[in-house]
Amino acid sequence: MSDTNSISAMARELTGKGPARRLRGEGRMPAIVYGGSGETVGVSLNLAEFRKEFRRPGFFTRLYDLAIGDETLRVLPREVQLHPVTDSPLHADFLRYVKGTKITVFIVVKFEGHEECEGLKRGGVINTVRHEVELLCPVEAIPDALLANIAGLNIGDSVHISDIELPEGVTPTITDRDFTVATIAAPTIHVEEEVESEDEEGEEGEEGLEGEEGEEGEEGEEGEEGEEGKEGKEGKEGRKGSES
Repeated sequence: MSDTNSISAMARELTGKGPARRLRGEGRMPAIVYGGSGETVGVSLNLAEFRKEFRRPGFFTRLYDLAIGDETLRVLPREVQLHPVTDSPLHADFLRYVKGTKITVFIVVKFEGHEECEGLKRGGVINTVRHEVELLCPVEAIPDALLANIAGLNIGDSVHISDIELPEGVTPTITDRDFTVATIAAPTIHVEEEVESEDEEGEEGEEGLEGEEGEEGEEGEEGEEGEEGKEGKEGKEGRKGSES
């Protein structure tokens, strides 16, 4: 887990939409701290400082010290409310740190050993089944990420949760099965391209046949017209001879 970070805070007594709106107009954001044996505490945070921390990867797995005057509260971020249009933070909830307390958190999965993965060398791809895994962790032992080693895996092989080393005291919330985190899948792009090429060739062939039939039909019509003209000419010549 990352080292504890600090965010400056100020005590906040007034609650409601009106005071919260005024805080945001002053460049601050309302927040609360709850949990443990203490009472719920209302605070306000510097919005620019909070936004910078919130955008850092792993925000919900880091402990923070909130400096409120002479008092310091060690907390863990639990929830952030965002503006529905701008995605700007509007409100934050923090859990008061109590040593030994366990909480459920979603931890991102990262992969290592790409260069030694036989499946990738053969053109395969990593099919990630779970980008994050829900874990039950002591507050002081939350991992930044889970590392899945894919070295030596071939196409069709899988990575299960049992293949990933977890910190001491950390367990997955799903305990009834050894669930799959990722697989090494075969490539499919080249097959799709070949099918499209065959379809295009078929369409071109049909168009060629239609064009040939059209040309033959036109020639036939011209031939019939020629025979009719010949018969008409012979009839005229015969009538002229009779008259003479």
